[in-house]
Amino acid sequence: MSMPAPDSHPPDVPILRAAGLVKQFTGRRVVDGVDLQCRAGQVLGLLGANGAGKTTTLRLCAGFLQPDAGTIHVAGIDRRADPEAAARRVSVCTQDDTFDSDFTVRGNLEQMSRYFHPRPPAVKERIAALLERFGLDRYADAKPDILSGGYRRRLMLARALIHEPHLLFLDEPTTGLDPQARLEVWELIDALRRDGLALVLTTHYMDEAERLADELLILREGQGVAAGSSRAVLGDLVGEHVLVLDARNPAAETVRTWARQAGLPEPTRVLSTLHLALDGPGLARFSARFGDLRFEVRPPTLDDLFLKLAEKS
Repeated sequence: MSMPAPDSHPPDVPILRAAGLVKQFTGRRVVDGVDLQCRAGQVLGLLGANGAGKTTTLRLCAGFLQPDAGTIHVAGIDRRADPEAAARRVSVCTQDDTFDSDFTVRGNLEQMSRYFHPRPPAVKERIAALLERFGLDRYADAKPDILSGGYRRRLMLARALIHEPHLLFLDEPTTGLDPQARLEVWELIDALRRDGLALVLTTHYMDEAERLADELLILREGQGVAAGSSRAVLGDLVGEHVLVLDARNPAAETVRTWARQAGLPEPTRVLSTLHLALDGPGLARFSARFGDLRFEVRPPTLDDLFLKLAEKS
């Protein structure tokens, strides 16, 4: 069963548009001039190593923190000018389970609906639809404590949607889930995108970002360093190709020296392999220099990008 789409919104206007966001803590800029936008029916992935500013950026856009500088518009509403109207159109699904174990599954949805004034329309019908949509109807009168990890995530998602938001922030939505439960949550998120919801996702699972995110914003030390599709971002920050060779090969140190002399990034060691990012001409030069060496060439992945960002953090 599909859920009703959020209230109509001009398709050419992003649901979320933030410009020049700045936030300082103890004199240090943890967010430093970040711009981002997310449209209806789109998943925007916020990626970066620990300390890059992802969570603070999310908290600014969700209204939990006030920016020191910059603007945030939600569904065309200036968050500073009308924070209540903006907040009504936003919801957050946190990494941690924050439902109330004293209430049933249905009771948790009912309690969440009471936080909104006026209350969401036709709230009983809305709750029934959410319970069915997320496969929770058979557990409606049970306490959340009996739910598996995957169904706890479903309850958190259902609760976040009780007021029919335009924009949903997903903070590490599948942390700790087994592979089957992760896949089921991915399918639910994909269905919400198809329903026209705008979603902002933070994750450390690179396969999750590659499968779900339509656009990426890469943060490093509080700044946006690349934005666009996975392919465009990888091309900008990693390169066209990743060359993989055995780090135990006696020629590995020669390859490191060659890379430094050629002005290339330092190869990344992953267990017993070296990974070297190269563009097309660089790969041709490597092949000419090390034609007798055994190596593998593959397309770059977001894991390569994450390792590169972590090295520079």
